[in-house]
Amino acid sequence: MDLLSGTYIFAVLLACVVFQSGAQEKNYTVREEMPENVLIGDLLKDLNLSLIPDKSLTTPMQFKLVYKTGDVPLIRIEEGTGEIFTTGARIDREKLCAGVLVDTRCFYEVEVAVLPDEIFRLVKIRFLIEDINDNAPLFPATVINISIPENSAINSRYALPAAIDPDIGINGVQNYQLIKGQSIFGLDVTETPEGEKMPQLIVQKELDREEKDTYVMKVKVEDGGFPQRSSTAILQVSVADTNDNRPVFKENEIEVSIPENAPVGTSVTQLHATDADIGENARIHFYFSNLVSNMAKRLFHLNSTSGLITIKEPLDREESPNHRLLVLASDGGLIPARSMVLVNVTDVNDNVPSIDIRYIINPINGTVVLSENSPLNTKIALVTVTDKDADLNGRVTCFTDHEVPFRLRPVFSNQFLLETAAYLDYESTREYAIKLLAADAGKPPLNQSSMLLIKVKDENDNAPVFTQPFISLSVPENNSPGTQLTKISAMDADTGHNAEINYLLGIDAPSEFNLDRRTGILTAAKKLDREKQEKYSFTVLAKDNGMPPLITNATVLVTVLDQNDNSPIFTHNEYNFYVPENLPRHGTVGLITVTDPDYGENSAVTLSILDASDDFTIDPQTGVIRPNISFDREKQEYYTFYVKAEDGGRVSRSSTAKVTINVVDVNDNKPVFVVPSSNYSFELVLPSTNPGTVVFTVVAVDNDTGMNAELHYSIVGGNTKGLFMIDQTTGNITLKEKCVPADLGLHKLVVKVKDLGQPDSLFNVVNVNLFVNESVTNATLIYELVRKNIETPVTQSIETSDTSSPSSDYVKIVVAIVAGTITVILVIFITAVVRCRQSPHLKAAQKNKQNSEWVTPNPENRQMIMMKEKKKKKKHTPKNLLLNFVTIEETKADDADNDGNSVTLDLPIELEEQTMGKYNWGTTPTTFKPDSPDLARHYKSASPQPAFQIQPETPLNSKHHIIQELPLDNTFVGCDSISKCSSSSSDPYSVSECSYPVTTFKTPVSVHTRLTDSRTSTIEIYSEI
Repeated sequence: MDLLSGTYIFAVLLACVVFQSGAQEKNYTVREEMPENVLIGDLLKDLNLSLIPDKSLTTPMQFKLVYKTGDVPLIRIEEGTGEIFTTGARIDREKLCAGVLVDTRCFYEVEVAVLPDEIFRLVKIRFLIEDINDNAPLFPATVINISIPENSAINSRYALPAAIDPDIGINGVQNYQLIKGQSIFGLDVTETPEGEKMPQLIVQKELDREEKDTYVMKVKVEDGGFPQRSSTAILQVSVADTNDNRPVFKENEIEVSIPENAPVGTSVTQLHATDADIGENARIHFYFSNLVSNMAKRLFHLNSTSGLITIKEPLDREESPNHRLLVLASDGGLIPARSMVLVNVTDVNDNVPSIDIRYIINPINGTVVLSENSPLNTKIALVTVTDKDADLNGRVTCFTDHEVPFRLRPVFSNQFLLETAAYLDYESTREYAIKLLAADAGKPPLNQSSMLLIKVKDENDNAPVFTQPFISLSVPENNSPGTQLTKISAMDADTGHNAEINYLLGIDAPSEFNLDRRTGILTAAKKLDREKQEKYSFTVLAKDNGMPPLITNATVLVTVLDQNDNSPIFTHNEYNFYVPENLPRHGTVGLITVTDPDYGENSAVTLSILDASDDFTIDPQTGVIRPNISFDREKQEYYTFYVKAEDGGRVSRSSTAKVTINVVDVNDNKPVFVVPSSNYSFELVLPSTNPGTVVFTVVAVDNDTGMNAELHYSIVGGNTKGLFMIDQTTGNITLKEKCVPADLGLHKLVVKVKDLGQPDSLFNVVNVNLFVNESVTNATLIYELVRKNIETPVTQSIETSDTSSPSSDYVKIVVAIVAGTITVILVIFITAVVRCRQSPHLKAAQKNKQNSEWVTPNPENRQMIMMKEKKKKKKHTPKNLLLNFVTIEETKADDADNDGNSVTLDLPIELEEQTMGKYNWGTTPTTFKPDSPDLARHYKSASPQPAFQIQPETPLNSKHHIIQELPLDNTFVGCDSISKCSSSSSDPYSVSECSYPVTTFKTPVSVHTRLTDSRTSTIEIYSEI
């Protein structure tokens, strides 16, 4: 396992080292004449590229064959996999390596670029072309003529022309055969020092020219390839007269050197041959062997007589550096002499370097198109410089003639990679004409230049730029749709599609605007209204047509200018104001509010009253309406006029609104009774009338309106037996219970009517006399009773804020008696004892003060009434601290005339009388609650002191002692001695117009209750000094 790991690491390191070198070589062997699409090799595996660690590549690995423009490559490479295949082009070794010495191997070279640039490597691939037996050996001619002297000895040998086979090795000439030799001739094959096989004809029998002078045979030549190829030629042998000696060369092999620039006619060498014969047999003829190449025969001339070899055509070392000239010398005999002349052509710096550009990036019409976004070291082309000269004359350097953002990096011998050396910018330079210079090291040096055109391709690397990043413009409102506002323009440093700009509205752009996509003209698509929106702020976009497109935005601020296109607007089409009829002159009636959506002077509104009368005025700026008159609803209930609002525009606009001022009633009229028409009328009620029957209807009217005229009826006096009740809304008096004989007679009811005016509630009272009897036998007597009854005031009911009735208190007492019978009996007993021991002078004072007048304490004095229930033993107050008392009793008798409960009030005699007229709110103290009238203002009664019922607001405690502040809205109404006492809570704004005398307390009093028995309770009121 360790060995494998080490091997793997070594392979990776080796691959990295090879790649770091920047250039690699790889050899493959391929046979000639291979068919198309034959796999030759796999670069990905053979170069160990799969072992390279993964890298983040911009594009997948690619193998690109680099070859000269115009050449037809003999192989192809799969760009994605690196697999090498043959193409349809014929691989012919004999054609590829023509002019190369036979013993030299034949190679075909190509370069492959491994992309992308992050892993770029240049690989030189050398293909060794293997020979196949695709050529048959051929004789120089189809008929071979040879002359043999008739005196030739047996086993004499005569050279025959050799056959030529372009193939090499075993595929070349291997054997010769003589067909139909007739046993006179045989054939042998000898091998020259150069390795060539030469056929020789052998004489096997003596020849006799006179017997037969010509022999015709066939010579067959064969190669050693598979399949074997061969050819034949006709051999015609002539028997000639005897020639004893053959020519002999002085030198069998000569090597000479001659510069390639030697002029035509220059002598190369002089051959010398001799012949021992004389005469015609000693005349020597020089000629080239058929083994001499056609090129050599074309370049050199051999004088057949003198044997001088001269230059027939200019030599070119680069075409062929050496030539083998096999020269034969014949004196007409059968076997010529042989001499090999080896001519070496020496180099002269007569060739300028050549520049071969093989493009890695395929050119378009001879021009390389390179993106301006190309990274550094982008490979453009493989530049190969060559010089056919040798040594220093063939050593070439290559460079560019001026500063360009490109460089030549050497990779192989005389091969350079042209790559980018700096970033390209289309906007600064769009095209480069690179002049490549190649110079050799000869003296004088020769140089060559080549132009390479590179066009920089524009990329969309520049976003459009607005000429104004912030565009502010104004437009009057009420424009016509389609009005042109401005032309938005932007510029793009790119070209072509990348510089084509489309203008767009941003997503925040309102629908009121349009932007032409091509021209950038901004128009108002709709009619603008400043009153709806004064400013529009949105973005516009400039987008080019590049891929991907680049976008720039600018802000547009459109201000809509005001025009006086709006009339003043009243908040209401019609104004209705309600004012009290007691509103003072020049008071405030109301406020007219006007708006104008326009701006500036166009929205400055002035108000005026269109009516000619000057009953009212209006402030032209604030819109406050004030009266110049005093109101009286009873005279005129409303006023109507029109108000005009006019703006300050150059061409002013105006509007009007109707104003109605309604005079609101003030509660300045008290109710007036219509039925009964006077206090002296009476109504007969039959004793047989059923309960619930309406026996009389009270009717009152009020000249006010609304709540001020809404009336409520109540019985506030009389009705001592509680026989009647009244409906507070209709005024219907109905019989409450069935009449009994004790109920016969005249019943006086004090009926009160009050309005619901706020805050001043006014009221009035009237006497309703109901005569319960079967008939009216003596009307005069009844009227007299009515008159006397009027002169004797009735007992007034006490109005308190406590709505609890006496019966409810009795229920509580009964419950208490049931719960604690012993305690109740004890309390009753103690109370009875105390009552019996009451001082006679106090009782006399009580009787003497029956006619005294009293009312509730004045709330301004905040007098405190202390109520204390007597305990088992009454505490005796010192006599010097007691004032005179008045005892008011209400006794619940068992007889039919009086079934009420008895309540006794001990009141101080020191009372102050004062008469109260109509209640005047103007004198109400500021300390009063708004809904609490002064309790000191009441009507007074001239009748004897009536009995009262007082209900405390809270239950008394076990000590029966509490300090209570009387409610401010309590009203105490008296009733006469023959009627039942009742209490009700009056309206807090009720005001009495009665002329009853009123009394008030001057000092605080304490209220003590004493229970005398189960049916009688006593309350003592005394003053503490």
